[in-house]
Amino acid sequence: MTLLSLAVQGGWLMIPIALCSIIGVWVYVERYLTYRRVRLDGISLLEQIRPAVTARQTAEVERRLAMNPAPVSQVIAAGLRSLAGGRDAVREAMENTGNRQIHLLEKRLSILATVAGVAPMLGFLGTVTGMIVAFQQIENLGGNVNATVLAGGIWQAMITTAFGLIVGIPALIGYNHLSGIVQEFAADIEHAGAEFLTLVN
Repeated sequence: MTLLSLAVQGGWLMIPIALCSIIGVWVYVERYLTYRRVRLDGISLLEQIRPAVTARQTAEVERRLAMNPAPVSQVIAAGLRSLAGGRDAVREAMENTGNRQIHLLEKRLSILATVAGVAPMLGFLGTVTGMIVAFQQIENLGGNVNATVLAGGIWQAMITTAFGLIVGIPALIGYNHLSGIVQEFAADIEHAGAEFLTLVN
């Protein structure tokens, strides 16, 4: 018996479970590729622009920062644009930009968390409704049913639970993995921001 044939026997609730699977894979792949594209070590970036910042070559620093879409680049660029306002203005600009960048990085993660929670619940719902139908059929037969028939009805009802967990567990792992990457971004932004403040002083 193939996985597809098992899924077909799971009933109509397999459709939303399958949709959860597709959405979960799409969100994970899209976010992971985005994170890889914008990943940049903040301290390494600061070392590259340190001479230009020290020499107050603002245009040169902005040119280098514009070459990279990394969140830490956006944060440092915001601080650079606020240099005329003093240390407090630089800190505030970097904090605001950092918060916006983290918000953008967290985009769609809530969808993955929802998939991780909803898919198993849909599976349990399918099992419960399947069991109800199975016992109704037993009642209609006057209780005259052998163990083989009963077992067949039960295992078919539990298919949705199995598939719900198959979708939900990887979604949860993927969510935690991506959340960990976002936390690394946040720590790097904070560290680079503090180093930039020290540098411009």
